[in-house]
Amino acid sequence: MSFESEKPFNDFQHFARGIRRSGHFTINESNLLAAYGTAMMELYKGERKPKTPEEKEFVKQITSDEVITDRNAKIFKRYLQVIQPRYLHRLCSAGGDEVLNNNSFMGGSSSDVSSLD
Repeated sequence: MSFESEKPFNDFQHFARGIRRSGHFTINESNLLAAYGTAMMELYKGERKPKTPEEKEFVKQITSDEVITDRNAKIFKRYLQVIQPRYLHRLCSAGGDEVLNNNSFMGGSSSDVSSLD
């Protein structure tokens, strides 16, 4: 059997209530991650060598930029995309800092700002 591991996969750092309740995965996908996720993570990080042809194909597809055809690789790739940090791009003017530096909100002069330091 491929993707054997002794313990179930849990990622409470990214999914505090569990992978099943996250809403990012279907029930079958979350069951597959719970059963084989530990082995998949070890293979992805290189902590474990692939033992079967299925595991070799998994590592090959996860590490390459080609189209993923393996079901396990697709689910694990989606897991990796979900846990990536999200960056916010905000559209705001560059003049926002000038308002704070001129101390217009506090109604005082610039000497009041230096006394706070």
